[in-house]
Amino acid sequence: MFYSLKREIQVVFERDPAARSVVEIMLCYPGFHAIINHRIAHFLYQKKMYLIARLISHISRFLTGIEIHPGAKIGRGFFIDHGSGIVIGETTEIGDNVTLYQGVTLGGTGKQKGKRHPTIGNNVTISAGAKILGSFYIGNNVKIGGGSVVLKSVPDNCTVIGVPGRIVVRDGARVENEKVEVDLEHHMLPDPIADTLAVMQARIEELEKRLESKENSKGGSINASLQYSKRQKGRTENIESA
Repeated sequence: MFYSLKREIQVVFERDPAARSVVEIMLCYPGFHAIINHRIAHFLYQKKMYLIARLISHISRFLTGIEIHPGAKIGRGFFIDHGSGIVIGETTEIGDNVTLYQGVTLGGTGKQKGKRHPTIGNNVTISAGAKILGSFYIGNNVKIGGGSVVLKSVPDNCTVIGVPGRIVVRDGARVENEKVEVDLEHHMLPDPIADTLAVMQARIEELEKRLESKENSKGGSINASLQYSKRQKGRTENIESA
């Protein structure tokens, strides 16, 4: 128990530069409170003491704003940063060294019993407001962008962004088992829509230059033809002559 408590405190120091002391973490970090309460509730849940487990989970939700069902399985090195609004469902399974930010939902779909929530791999970062809905697998070393809605499995070493979530393959190196460095740069994400718009803009500029060169070769001016129509030009000449 004391080793687990020490490990949870160490995780906060590793991933939150604002943490200054052990006392501050134990008194002022709702994410730390939520995970400690969940460890207790999950132990009781495994012993089939469901009511007490749910009661502890409910009290923890009231105090921290973080809802973790006591049936959820959470690995080592789990960190919640600014955790208000986080929801983790009953059959969720979370691997080691996973980081969640505020507003994340690990939810289920439908009313069927059994496994209905996602399974999260190791070394995963899920940014603020992301929603992962359904019973599927999120691979190791995955980064999910803020506000993304993930509805299907994601392979290892990928970045997911958008609604619905789109996968962008990463070039990063694999994380070693012994010494893990969690990637918290959840704001450094590619934007395929912006890239597509940039390509379109470059193509439009190219076409405009080619059209202008053809107009100039014919002795005309593309700008003049766009600025004044023949009818407007005639009216202008009549006014000037008057």
